[in-house]
Amino acid sequence: MKSPQELIDTLHLEDLQNEMHPSYFDENELYDMLIIRVPVIADTLSITSLGFILTKEKSYFYNKEKKTFEEFSERFTGLYSMIDERIDKLLKAFIKYQETISDMEESLYSNNVDDSFLNNWLAIKLEILRIERVLLRATNTMDTFIEQYKDTAAFPINHYTDVHEHIERIMRSATLQLSKLDYLYSFYNAKSNDKINKMIYILTIISAIFLPLNLVVGFFGMNTSDLPFAQGTYGTFFVILLMLSLGIVTFSAVAFWRKKVEK
Repeated sequence: MKSPQELIDTLHLEDLQNEMHPSYFDENELYDMLIIRVPVIADTLSITSLGFILTKEKSYFYNKEKKTFEEFSERFTGLYSMIDERIDKLLKAFIKYQETISDMEESLYSNNVDDSFLNNWLAIKLEILRIERVLLRATNTMDTFIEQYKDTAAFPINHYTDVHEHIERIMRSATLQLSKLDYLYSFYNAKSNDKINKMIYILTIISAIFLPLNLVVGFFGMNTSDLPFAQGTYGTFFVILLMLSLGIVTFSAVAFWRKKVEK
Protein backbone atom coordinates (compact mmCIF):
# COMPACT_ATOMS: atom_id res chain seq x y z
CA MET A 1 0.00 0.00 0.00
CA LYS A 2 1.30 3.43 -0.98
CA SER A 3 2.12 6.05 1.67
CA PRO A 4 0.36 9.44 1.65
CA GLN A 5 3.54 11.06 0.25
CA GLU A 6 3.33 8.73 -2.74
CA LEU A 7 -0.42 9.15 -3.23
CA ILE A 8 -0.90 12.86 -2.88
CA ASP A 9 -0.68 15.28 -5.77
CA THR A 10 2.00 17.99 -5.61
CA LEU A 11 -0.57 20.80 -5.77
CA HIS A 12 -2.52 19.25 -2.89
CA LEU A 13 0.68 19.01 -0.87
CA GLU A 14 1.25 22.74 -1.41
CA ASP A 15 -2.31 23.38 -0.22
CA LEU A 16 -1.67 21.39 2.96
CA GLN A 17 1.55 23.31 3.61
CA ASN A 18 -0.14 26.68 3.13
CA GLU A 19 -0.97 28.12 6.56
CA MET A 20 -3.40 30.62 5.01
CA HIS A 21 -5.33 28.13 2.87
CA PRO A 22 -9.11 28.44 3.40
CA SER A 23 -11.32 25.55 4.47
CA TYR A 24 -11.70 23.16 1.57
CA PHE A 25 -12.79 19.58 0.77
CA ASP A 26 -11.58 17.86 -2.37
CA GLU A 27 -12.70 14.39 -3.45
CA ASN A 28 -10.27 12.30 -5.51
CA GLU A 29 -10.11 8.76 -6.79
CA LEU A 30 -7.40 7.50 -4.41
CA TYR A 31 -7.87 9.89 -1.47
CA ASP A 32 -9.86 12.86 -0.19
CA MET A 33 -8.32 16.03 1.17
CA LEU A 34 -9.92 18.05 3.97
CA ILE A 35 -8.61 21.43 5.11
CA ILE A 36 -10.32 23.18 8.03
CA ARG A 37 -9.21 26.72 8.84
CA VAL A 38 -9.83 27.63 12.49
CA PRO A 39 -9.38 30.93 14.40
CA VAL A 40 -7.17 30.78 17.49
CA ILE A 41 -7.89 33.37 20.19
CA ALA A 42 -4.98 34.00 22.56
CA ASP A 43 -3.37 37.35 23.34
CA THR A 44 -3.96 38.15 19.68
CA LEU A 45 -6.18 36.58 17.05
CA SER A 46 -4.53 34.17 14.63
CA ILE A 47 -5.80 31.71 12.04
CA THR A 48 -4.48 28.18 11.53
CA SER A 49 -5.30 25.53 8.92
CA LEU A 50 -5.61 21.83 9.73
CA GLY A 51 -4.93 19.51 6.79
CA PHE A 52 -6.10 15.91 6.52
CA ILE A 53 -5.88 13.10 3.99
CA LEU A 54 -8.42 10.27 3.97
CA THR A 55 -7.87 7.07 2.02
CA LYS A 56 -10.29 4.16 1.84
CA GLU A 57 -8.74 2.54 4.90
CA LYS A 58 -6.94 5.24 6.89
CA SER A 59 -6.72 8.94 7.61
CA TYR A 60 -3.74 11.21 8.22
CA PHE A 61 -2.98 14.62 9.68
CA TYR A 62 -0.39 16.72 7.90
CA ASN A 63 2.11 18.19 10.38
CA LYS A 64 3.32 21.47 8.84
CA GLU A 65 6.28 21.84 11.20
CA LYS A 66 7.67 18.36 10.58
CA LYS A 67 6.29 18.17 7.03
CA THR A 68 5.08 14.64 7.68
CA PHE A 69 1.79 12.76 7.63
CA GLU A 70 0.71 11.41 11.03
CA GLU A 71 -1.61 8.44 10.88
CA PHE A 72 -4.68 8.30 13.14
CA SER A 73 -5.39 5.09 15.01
CA GLU A 74 -8.99 5.24 13.79
CA ARG A 75 -10.03 6.56 10.42
CA PHE A 76 -12.69 9.06 11.51
CA THR A 77 -12.43 9.39 15.29
CA GLY A 78 -8.92 10.85 15.41
CA LEU A 79 -9.74 13.44 12.79
CA TYR A 80 -12.91 14.40 14.66
CA SER A 81 -11.07 14.68 17.99
CA MET A 82 -8.50 17.12 16.60
CA ILE A 83 -11.10 19.40 15.01
CA ASP A 84 -13.38 19.19 18.03
CA GLU A 85 -10.55 20.16 20.39
CA ARG A 86 -9.79 23.32 18.38
CA ILE A 87 -13.46 24.30 18.10
CA ASP A 88 -14.06 23.79 21.84
CA LYS A 89 -11.10 26.07 22.66
CA LEU A 90 -12.45 28.66 20.26
CA LEU A 91 -15.91 28.42 21.81
CA LYS A 92 -14.53 29.09 25.29
CA ALA A 93 -12.09 31.80 24.18
CA PHE A 94 -14.80 33.71 22.30
CA ILE A 95 -16.28 34.66 25.68
CA LYS A 96 -13.46 37.23 25.87
CA TYR A 97 -15.14 39.29 23.15
CA GLN A 98 -18.53 39.05 24.85
CA GLU A 99 -17.09 40.32 28.13
CA THR A 100 -15.16 43.12 26.43
CA ILE A 101 -18.25 44.32 24.58
CA SER A 102 -20.27 44.17 27.81
CA ASP A 103 -17.62 46.36 29.51
CA MET A 104 -17.77 48.82 26.62
CA GLU A 105 -21.55 48.88 26.88
CA GLU A 106 -21.42 49.52 30.63
CA SER A 107 -18.87 52.33 30.28
CA LEU A 108 -20.97 53.96 27.57
CA TYR A 109 -24.16 53.83 29.61
CA SER A 110 -22.39 55.18 32.69
CA ASN A 111 -20.86 58.01 30.65
CA ASN A 112 -17.36 56.81 31.47
CA VAL A 113 -15.97 56.59 27.93
CA ASP A 114 -12.31 57.37 27.27
CA ASP A 115 -10.65 58.55 24.06
CA SER A 116 -9.71 55.00 23.04
CA PHE A 117 -13.33 53.86 22.71
CA LEU A 118 -13.50 54.09 18.91
CA ASN A 119 -10.09 52.43 18.42
CA ASN A 120 -11.10 49.53 20.68
CA TRP A 121 -14.47 49.30 18.96
CA LEU A 122 -12.90 49.08 15.53
CA ALA A 123 -10.27 46.52 16.58
CA ILE A 124 -12.86 44.19 18.13
CA LYS A 125 -15.22 44.50 15.19
CA LEU A 126 -12.48 43.65 12.69
CA GLU A 127 -11.47 40.55 14.68
CA ILE A 128 -15.04 39.28 15.03
CA LEU A 129 -15.70 39.89 11.34
CA ARG A 130 -12.59 37.87 10.54
CA ILE A 131 -13.72 35.02 12.80
CA GLU A 132 -17.18 35.04 11.24
CA ARG A 133 -15.76 34.98 7.71
CA VAL A 134 -13.38 32.09 8.46
CA LEU A 135 -16.05 30.01 10.20
CA LEU A 136 -18.56 30.56 7.40
CA ARG A 137 -16.19 28.82 5.00
CA ALA A 138 -15.45 26.13 7.60
CA THR A 139 -19.10 25.27 8.21
CA ASN A 140 -19.76 24.99 4.45
CA THR A 141 -16.76 22.67 4.13
CA MET A 142 -17.97 20.54 7.03
CA ASP A 143 -21.38 20.30 5.34
CA THR A 144 -19.75 18.92 2.21
CA PHE A 145 -17.55 16.54 4.20
CA ILE A 146 -20.46 15.14 6.25
CA GLU A 147 -22.59 14.75 3.13
CA GLN A 148 -19.79 12.80 1.47
CA TYR A 149 -19.26 10.33 4.32
CA LYS A 150 -22.64 10.13 6.06
CA ASP A 151 -23.45 6.74 4.51
CA THR A 152 -19.99 5.29 5.17
CA ALA A 153 -19.77 2.51 7.73
CA ALA A 154 -18.22 3.51 11.09
CA PHE A 155 -18.61 7.22 10.29
CA PRO A 156 -19.64 8.91 13.59
CA ILE A 157 -22.12 11.32 12.05
CA ASN A 158 -23.40 12.48 15.45
CA HIS A 159 -19.90 13.54 16.45
CA TYR A 160 -19.33 15.54 13.29
CA THR A 161 -22.80 17.03 13.48
CA ASP A 162 -21.94 18.19 17.00
CA VAL A 163 -18.76 19.89 15.75
CA HIS A 164 -20.75 21.51 12.97
CA GLU A 165 -23.29 22.79 15.51
CA HIS A 166 -20.50 24.26 17.65
CA ILE A 167 -19.11 26.14 14.66
CA GLU A 168 -22.57 27.53 13.88
CA ARG A 169 -23.02 28.49 17.54
CA ILE A 170 -19.85 30.59 17.45
CA MET A 171 -21.04 32.16 14.19
CA ARG A 172 -24.40 33.07 15.75
CA SER A 173 -22.61 34.56 18.75
CA ALA A 174 -20.32 36.53 16.42
CA THR A 175 -23.34 37.89 14.54
CA LEU A 176 -24.96 38.90 17.83
CA GLN A 177 -21.80 40.67 19.04
CA LEU A 178 -21.50 42.52 15.74
CA SER A 179 -25.07 43.74 16.15
CA LYS A 180 -24.22 44.94 19.66
CA LEU A 181 -21.17 46.76 18.36
CA ASP A 182 -23.26 48.51 15.70
CA TYR A 183 -25.76 49.56 18.37
CA LEU A 184 -22.96 50.81 20.65
CA TYR A 185 -21.51 52.86 17.81
CA SER A 186 -24.91 54.40 17.05
CA PHE A 187 -25.39 55.25 20.72
CA TYR A 188 -21.86 56.65 21.02
CA ASN A 189 -22.37 58.70 17.88
CA ALA A 190 -25.70 60.03 19.18
CA LYS A 191 -24.08 61.09 22.48
CA SER A 192 -21.22 62.77 20.63
CA ASN A 193 -23.65 64.64 18.39
CA ASP A 194 -25.64 65.68 21.44
CA LYS A 195 -22.49 67.14 23.03
CA ILE A 196 -21.67 69.02 19.84
CA ASN A 197 -25.21 70.36 19.59
CA LYS A 198 -25.06 71.61 23.19
CA MET A 199 -21.73 73.33 22.55
CA ILE A 200 -23.10 74.99 19.40
CA TYR A 201 -26.19 76.06 21.35
CA ILE A 202 -24.07 77.65 24.09
CA LEU A 203 -21.86 79.40 21.54
CA THR A 204 -24.97 80.69 19.76
CA ILE A 205 -26.32 82.17 23.00
CA ILE A 206 -22.96 83.78 23.78
CA SER A 207 -22.80 85.20 20.27
CA ALA A 208 -26.36 86.54 20.56
CA ILE A 209 -25.48 88.32 23.82
CA PHE A 210 -22.19 89.82 22.68
CA LEU A 211 -23.21 90.77 19.16
CA PRO A 212 -25.04 93.98 20.23
CA LEU A 213 -22.16 94.82 22.58
CA ASN A 214 -19.67 94.42 19.75
CA LEU A 215 -21.87 96.67 17.67
CA VAL A 216 -21.76 99.42 20.37
CA VAL A 217 -17.99 99.02 20.81
CA GLY A 218 -17.50 99.20 17.05
CA PHE A 219 -19.71 102.26 16.77
CA PHE A 220 -17.99 104.26 19.50
CA GLY A 221 -14.61 103.09 18.32
CA MET A 222 -14.97 104.84 14.96
CA ASN A 223 -12.41 107.56 14.33
CA THR A 224 -14.99 110.23 13.39
CA SER A 225 -16.21 113.48 14.93
CA ASP A 226 -19.53 114.28 16.64
CA LEU A 227 -19.82 110.88 18.34
CA PRO A 228 -22.43 110.76 21.14
CA PHE A 229 -21.00 111.26 24.67
CA ALA A 230 -17.59 112.19 23.22
CA GLN A 231 -17.64 115.70 24.68
CA GLY A 232 -19.37 115.01 28.02
CA THR A 233 -17.74 114.40 31.39
CA TYR A 234 -19.55 111.10 31.96
CA GLY A 235 -19.34 109.79 28.38
CA THR A 236 -17.62 106.51 29.33
CA PHE A 237 -20.11 105.89 32.10
CA PHE A 238 -23.05 106.38 29.72
CA VAL A 239 -21.51 104.03 27.14
CA ILE A 240 -20.97 101.33 29.78
CA LEU A 241 -24.54 101.82 30.99
CA LEU A 242 -25.80 101.50 27.42
CA MET A 243 -23.84 98.29 26.90
CA LEU A 244 -25.14 96.80 30.17
CA SER A 245 -28.69 97.74 29.19
CA LEU A 246 -28.32 96.10 25.78
CA GLY A 247 -26.79 92.98 27.41
CA ILE A 248 -29.66 92.69 29.88
CA VAL A 249 -32.28 93.17 27.14
CA THR A 250 -30.59 90.59 24.87
CA PHE A 251 -30.17 88.08 27.69
CA SER A 252 -33.82 88.52 28.72
CA ALA A 253 -34.96 88.00 25.12
CA VAL A 254 -32.89 84.80 24.82
CA ALA A 255 -34.18 83.50 28.17
CA PHE A 256 -37.78 84.25 27.16
CA TRP A 257 -37.30 82.49 23.82
CA ARG A 258 -35.71 79.45 25.49
CA LYS A 259 -38.52 79.19 28.04
CA LYS A 260 -41.12 79.41 25.29
CA VAL A 261 -39.41 76.71 23.20
CA GLU A 262 -39.11 74.29 26.13
CA LYS A 263 -42.86 74.45 26.94
